[in-house]
Amino acid sequence: MERTNTVTQPYWDGIEQNKLLLQHCTACDAYQYYPRSLCAKCHSSSLDWAEASGRGVLYAYSVVQRGPSPAFQSIAPYVTAIVELAEGPRMFTNIVDADPADLTVNEPVAVVFREGPEGLKLAYFTPSES
Repeated sequence: MERTNTVTQPYWDGIEQNKLLLQHCTACDAYQYYPRSLCAKCHSSSLDWAEASGRGVLYAYSVVQRGPSPAFQSIAPYVTAIVELAEGPRMFTNIVDADPADLTVNEPVAVVFREGPEGLKLAYFTPSES
């Protein structure tokens, strides 16, 4: 399965450079994640790319005890999460370098870039001071 197309390629190029890029609508000044061809807020096609701060808060999370495939079973238990980015959008991701018992909703998190269990470099988040 192909993971990139003309809309998503800049996002993946940013990941390879350890940058979290978000689409930014120049018509309404909204940021969005996941990449789309139109702004989710105003439906404009006037989108550019901006580097995100890499900061956010833990919006929701769940601890996965048994992964859905052998690659994910090898890293279980792991934390899936929704992070609300400082720029506004929410992003589905994983929390790393944290004891799941110590996590709390609304705690600050920061982006880190790592190779995932299936060999794909991804943006993850870890608890941070601010």
